[in-house]
Amino acid sequence: MKTWDVIVIGGGIIGLSLAIELRKRGAMVLIVERGEPGREASHAAGGMLVDCPLETAPALQALATASVRMYPEFVHELEVESGMKVDLRDRGAIVFPSAEHLPQAEISLQPAPVSELEPALGGACQNRPAFFLAERCVDPRALCAAAVQTAKRRGVDFSSGDEVIRVDVSGGRASGVTTTKTVFHTAKVVNCAGAWSGRIEPHAFPTRPVKGQMLYLAMPSRDLLKHVIRAPEAYLIPRSDGRLLVGTTVEEAGFDKRTDAATIQRLHRAAISLVPRLADARILEDWAGLRPGTPDTLPILGDTSTAGYYVATGHYRDGILLAPVTAQIMSAVIEDRIPHHDLSAFSAARFHS
Repeated sequence: MKTWDVIVIGGGIIGLSLAIELRKRGAMVLIVERGEPGREASHAAGGMLVDCPLETAPALQALATASVRMYPEFVHELEVESGMKVDLRDRGAIVFPSAEHLPQAEISLQPAPVSELEPALGGACQNRPAFFLAERCVDPRALCAAAVQTAKRRGVDFSSGDEVIRVDVSGGRASGVTTTKTVFHTAKVVNCAGAWSGRIEPHAFPTRPVKGQMLYLAMPSRDLLKHVIRAPEAYLIPRSDGRLLVGTTVEEAGFDKRTDAATIQRLHRAAISLVPRLADARILEDWAGLRPGTPDTLPILGDTSTAGYYVATGHYRDGILLAPVTAQIMSAVIEDRIPHHDLSAFSAARFHS
């Protein structure tokens, strides 16, 4: 009967990154994924690597900053090991803050000469307060594809299309997982199941799906936009191949991943209002993803009250951003090493009454 050192529930970027990190340290790892690895929230994400006090919760700031610094090496390793290209861009972002965030932006951010940086932005944008951020963005689909290939080349095992319904416990500690198909045995389990994390017995983590709809446009030219554009009405993320991601909504809609034509049209109009030359841009696709939210919008990281059972979920809008640092700190927790960051704010115990 085959066993593994660690079973990771969930094959999104969090689970993939952690599995790769554990495998690099010598552990035998199995990823059990309810669908296809890398095809849920990670596949649907925008990929902005936001490390900004305007948008990052104070409790998350240290993790966000550390993870952003890790990203170039993280992506380089994936590209080398997978043989695949990951579109990591470092052109920065132009931010049009909301009225609520404007005072803080004026104090902490560098004003952006919009007409010089992005001539394609509409005339209305030229008269709005705008600020520049030296941040990166990444194509999450390329990132996940490279992570899946890297994990396989490293010897991580996969069970796809296999939903975990229970973490098995024997003698007060984790002993494996029961899926809709079979039973797998291990001494350590990590729940990285995103929006589905709370459905797995025996611990009911308070995660929920938070829907986001978005679309891809084909830019008239690949260099129409160089920077990420973030405005209250929409954000625009250019890819190096000429696609432009337009997003996104924040909806409490359960596990419904259907898109709504009126919402997609509204996002399309918002993109055109920011960049008039997009009026004739072709819509390539639209989709929706389910972010894993928690009551306080912070992730759940660390061990649980069951020995050998760990959790890394609830990253909400920051799963892509926090993947490298989550892999680093969770591998330390699982191996009984002291992590580089204080995880007390992210403990599952904070939700216990």
